[in-house]
Amino acid sequence: MNLPEINTSLFTRLRFILVETSRPGNIGGVARAMKTMGFSDLVLVNPRFPDALTDAEAVAFASGAQDILSGARIVGSIAEALEGCNYAAAVSARLREFSPPVTAPRAIASQLAASEDLHAAVIFGNERFGLPNEIVEQCNVLINIPANPAYSSLNLSQAAQVVAYECRVAALGDGQLASPVGFHGDAASLAQVDGMYAHLEQALVAIDFLDADNPKKLMPRLKRLFSRTGLETEEVNILRGIARHILAVAKKGP
Repeated sequence: MNLPEINTSLFTRLRFILVETSRPGNIGGVARAMKTMGFSDLVLVNPRFPDALTDAEAVAFASGAQDILSGARIVGSIAEALEGCNYAAAVSARLREFSPPVTAPRAIASQLAASEDLHAAVIFGNERFGLPNEIVEQCNVLINIPANPAYSSLNLSQAAQVVAYECRVAALGDGQLASPVGFHGDAASLAQVDGMYAHLEQALVAIDFLDADNPKKLMPRLKRLFSRTGLETEEVNILRGIARHILAVAKKGP
């Protein structure tokens, strides 16, 4: 089966930046979240432990996304992390008095997907302290994930997963969101479906479920039911096989 071609524009334009991350597992978790949604550009700013990209916990939590870790970079400042980007979005559950415009993941994802000239970065702060005000104030927008106001704190990798998912949905568009996995047979022709209806009607008459002299609206209702399913040729053949068996049993009698 030929899979649908994916528009990789936003997938190559979006960077994920983690600032002063404290737990190696969260770095691995973010790498996994990115890979499952098709993103790969990861930059760490001053992680708070050595060997952040090769730490055993980071590798374990990446769970198959070690290539994202291998391709990630560690830098010493947010300015270095943003090199090559012309748009930055801070992610925070805490709103600031002096902050850039506040937006939701879905809204910013749509904007980024539609603007091919934007090479954007999504910035996540430390697990305990979040992002410092000076970084937030440098950003174009502040992403606030709508959550339970009584408990709005998301784990770092969970927040990254939400943002990555919304960006993937926006990049692919509604037409490519359905999974290509699974078997789809040939659609049944009108002649095949009509033949099945006639065969099924004979079977229902044979077992006295349908009164041929007073059919009422049973067959029209059955037709409406099946018309909603998008019958395939093999499915029509199965139904005709059932009808054939009903007729054979009815002919034998009790």
